[in-house]
Amino acid sequence: MLKRTKGRLLLTLLVITGLAGTLNTISLTKKERKSAVSIMKDTKADVFKSVKGLSEAQLNFKAAPDHWSVKECVYHIAISEKNLWDMMEATMKAPANPEKRSEIKMNDEQLIKMMEDRSFKVKTQEAFEPKNTPYKSLDEALDAFKTRRAEHIKYMKSTTEDLRNHVAQMPFGMLDCYQLCLMMASHSNRHTQQINEVKADPNFPKQ
Repeated sequence: MLKRTKGRLLLTLLVITGLAGTLNTISLTKKERKSAVSIMKDTKADVFKSVKGLSEAQLNFKAAPDHWSVKECVYHIAISEKNLWDMMEATMKAPANPEKRSEIKMNDEQLIKMMEDRSFKVKTQEAFEPKNTPYKSLDEALDAFKTRRAEHIKYMKSTTEDLRNHVAQMPFGMLDCYQLCLMMASHSNRHTQQINEVKADPNFPKQ
């Protein structure tokens, strides 16, 4: 009886102070969390699958002088994982700006579809160019990507931060921080597709 009374008093206090329901209000739903973790895991696996067993000649092959090689695609994927997450964290450290949510023009599904659509071309920023990355080898880039993606999956599984009410300006419009995480994952899918396009070139080395 005493425990029940204490429990009621605690609940009453939480309601009065406005804390009751806070986590449920600002936290991601189970569906959102599951969807993000799923795409993060799947796109990570696809990156490693796309480069498995390739020789140095295959990794460095370019279909044209101005095209990226498989290795350069991986460098870009790895640096993007870092840079996009840095953007997300910087936005989360700033005050929440839910008033900006009305400026978001895409839902989660539309964002993923746009990012994975290779007919939609965008010139990457200098900081994301393969030549400007710190990686000296494919293994170094893959290790960095693997480590960071594991950290990001762990974060997505457990975070109670208000990702939806922190909104960032991107080159193509406004996104909330949850969408930034989806963008990061679908971005690696976009460039895994590019890797597979390089491998499908008729002049791609046989070994």
